[in-house]
Order: sequence, then structure tokens, then C-alpha cells
Amino acid sequence: MRFRNYDEALGWLEKHVDFERIAPNHADIPTLEPVRNFLAAVAEPQLDYPCVHITGTNGKGTTTTLTSALLHATGLRVGTFTSPDLHAINERIAVNGEPIGDRDLITLLERLSDIEESTSIILTRFELLTAGAFLHFSDEGVDVAVIEVGLGGTWDSTNVINSDVAVITNVDLDHVAVLGTTVTAIATDKVGIFRGEGVAVVGTTNAMVVEVATAKAQSLGATLWLAEEQFALVANDLAVGGRLITVRTPFATYEEVLLSLHGIHQGANAATAIAASEAFLGRELGEELVRTVLAEAKMPGRMELLSRAPMIVIDGAHNPAGMRALAATLDGAFHVTGERRCVIGMLHGREVGEMIKPLLNLGFSEFHVCAPDSPRAMPAATVASALREAGETVVEHTSSLRALAQAREHSTDEDLIVVCGSLYLIAEVRGELLSIPSRHLRFTE
Repeated sequence: MRFRNYDEALGWLEKHVDFERIAPNHADIPTLEPVRNFLAAVAEPQLDYPCVHITGTNGKGTTTTLTSALLHATGLRVGTFTSPDLHAINERIAVNGEPIGDRDLITLLERLSDIEESTSIILTRFELLTAGAFLHFSDEGVDVAVIEVGLGGTWDSTNVINSDVAVITNVDLDHVAVLGTTVTAIATDKVGIFRGEGVAVVGTTNAMVVEVATAKAQSLGATLWLAEEQFALVANDLAVGGRLITVRTPFATYEEVLLSLHGIHQGANAATAIAASEAFLGRELGEELVRTVLAEAKMPGRMELLSRAPMIVIDGAHNPAGMRALAATLDGAFHVTGERRCVIGMLHGREVGEMIKPLLNLGFSEFHVCAPDSPRAMPAATVASALREAGETVVEHTSSLRALAQAREHSTDEDLIVVCGSLYLIAEVRGELLSIPSRHLRFTE
């Protein structure tokens, strides 16, 4: 199939089932066979290069981005597959940090449509993007691909690769309807990305996760790198512009390195990325390289400072663990002399009480509540009701931009506005503040 332009190509993609926009489920028996068979029709491009595979409840996006940047800095040609995107689908598929261009994306979607037609295999939207990334990386001749899991591990469509290094950042309760209702069950799903003869890097010290990961690695014959054992975040201190961290690996110790990302959790993500990179290389990265990459690190939508008067910080925290990390960061990283306000919205499938609990003792004078632009959006009234029951001052809005505008109207230059609760919300607000138009197609539901 040939597409006349970007929107027509995207329109074809959007006709496929999208479990990112509707609540995913495992009502059917999960299987990777459709993706495997689809890729087999084009000679299994996912096997053309070595891979680093990264999963986790939170932090996997940052860890993926940092790992890619560290490996690229060594001179390797690096493909990166991440999700979700904020403003354009192109963001998900990158080589050496550069998102795929429009013309290349159109050509890639044309190839995918041809494969679909010739095989009669109908994939979901995310499965198609996964297959497309693998094809693109093969065409581009990457030396390594760093692949972020979409959801879980064992049954995620990315799990058709044979990774040299598999990484778990952390495990917490999230997507319980799909992955399981306990940390142990979720960890069991995530360790499904481990491979025999590979290295399994575990970035959390949670005893339940370590137990599951150790058993899985031993059963496969994989080499295991555990946080606080084979590698460690020795120091993780607040610094101007981010964190000052010391990281020990089997090959080197990197002392007092500036990480230009905010949040104590980002120190752990950086340590895990360094470990994953060195596990892949089988050697140390080198101090100058690590210092340069971490000092230049950026993660759009993750504790991102977008304005200073008033100070506006956006964060993609969208589960209770993420909200706890957000709360811990706000206690020290962003000091203001004025008031604090919060713009918040979230999706269905979240326990509202657990989501808002970390925010209740942060001294917000107002909560501006809205529904993100998603068919899975939780009504603003539901979130507002929970906040009012907790004794908070709440204003409901019909859109994220109205919520942001009124929060700004109520604020002085000395105040702080925090935006959180959903990556859909973050994308809307970030696009407004930075004048970045969304390139996503809109459909009536």
C-alpha cells in the first residue's frame, strides 16, 4: 500500500486495535505468535543485531534513554525503541538519538501494510510499531538496539528478541488486571525477558523481586547483576540542576558525577543504565564518557522544568509508585517562596486514593483537576471528589489547558505549579507551554 502523506499513513496505523488507548486485558490466552510470524515473513530482522531489553514499573523510559546515550557515546550506532510518545509517533523509533523522519516513517508503515496484506496477520498498533522498529534498525545497520518493554515482559510484543542484556528497573503494583495483583506475580511476568547466556541486571533491592529474578536467572543459566551486590548506587545527593551520584560497577567506580535529572529515583535509573551498558560492553565505560553523558541527560515529561515565573514542573507520574517518587523529589529539588498548586488528571484503572495520597502533605493550596484527552480518562469529578474528601481545595476544569491557565492566573512569580497524573495530560500541557503541536490523529470514539 502507498500512502500520499504522513496523516494517511498514520490513519492506516490508527485503524488497528490500540491497547494504549483502551484498557489492556488478558481475556484471551496471551501469545507472541502473531508478532513472531509477522517478523518471520521478513526474515526476522530483530535477530540482525544484539539487544538490551529493559522493563520495570517505573523508570524504564529513563533507563532506556540513558543506556542508549551511554552506548552511543562509545561510538556504537544505537537504535532505541520507547513508548509512549508525547507529541509524535516518530519519537518512539530513533537511531543515535534522532527520531525517525517523516518520509522514513511513511515508507516503514507502507512496508508494514504490505506485510499485513501478504500474510493476513493483523497486529495491534503497538505490535506494528514494535515490528516496524525492528525492521528500521535492521535497515539502518545498528550495532545494538535498546528496547523498552511496553507492558510487563513475558507477553509483551518486544519479547521476541534474544537480548544480550535484560534489565528490570523496579517492580510495583501497576496494571494489576493484566500482570497480577502482587509484586511477586508482576516480577514473575517481567523476568520473562531474561535469556540464558545473557546478563540479567536487576536495579531494585526489593527482596521479593530479587528472589524471583535470582530463581529465573539460575534456571536459564544467565549471569545475574544485582543492585547493591554486583553494582551499587553508593551516593545520591541533591545538587544544583539534578543529582550528584557515585556508582560502583564490576569494572569501575564513578565518583560524584552530576546527573542533570531531578529526583532521587533518577540516581537509581542512572546507576542501572551504567550497569546495563557495561554488562553489554563487558568493560568500563570510562569516567569522562559517563560524566559527559549524564551531565547532558534530558527526559522530556519527567520532572521537567518548563517555566520559572511561576515555576512549572511537569512529571509523567501515573501510578502510586510514581507519585511517591514525585512527592519525594518536590521536598527538595524545587524550592519556592510562594504557594504550590497542582494540575492533575488520571486514567481509569488507578486507585484514586493511592494516587493522591503522596500529594496530600506537600502543601498544595489548590488542586486544578481535569480529564486527560484519552478514552480511558477518569472523570475530573471522580478525582475532585477524592481530593475534597481529603480536605483539599479543588477546582474542576473541562480541559487540561483551562486547568493550566487558571492555575497560572492564581499564581505569582514566586509560586510553583506541578502537573502530574497521566502522560496524556503531560503531553497536552508540554505542547501548550513549548508551542509543540500534537501530530496525533484525533478520532471520535
